[in-house]
Amino acid sequence: MNQTKTEFYQDLAAQLTGLLGDERDRIANAANMSAFLFMSVPDLNWAGFYFMQDDGLIVGPFQGKPACVRIAVGDGVCGTAVKEARTILVENVHEFPGHIACDAGSESELVVPLFKNGEIIGVLDLDSPRLSRFDAEDQAGMETLAEIFVAASE
Repeated sequence: MNQTKTEFYQDLAAQLTGLLGDERDRIANAANMSAFLFMSVPDLNWAGFYFMQDDGLIVGPFQGKPACVRIAVGDGVCGTAVKEARTILVENVHEFPGHIACDAGSESELVVPLFKNGEIIGVLDLDSPRLSRFDAEDQAGMETLAEIFVAASE
């Protein structure tokens, strides 16, 4: 079955909406979404969440190797996404100043901030063992999936 990347993300959005259903618990939804993305999106070695706590990020549900537990705002790709309040796509993490290497096998990263009522409540973080794994279509698709997660979660 050949589908475009746009169609792939449309399918993921429909499946994620069904998966989250009427559940409103943020941790339960983050756990299921992490597993769903990890098994559905090719070439990932980490998929998960960091949530805002005490003016920094703390690891939430994820799939992949053990992760850094706390990240300060402004540090690494996740902290920079929070500081700049925007999605950050990194084609080569070794060229990103201050990259935090939780998994030495990661080569590229995509971090999407989670906005609720105009404030950042956390980030969706995706790592790949492949250079330049993510592009603008992946970014748009993941931003839509992040919006579905936020809308579905308390």
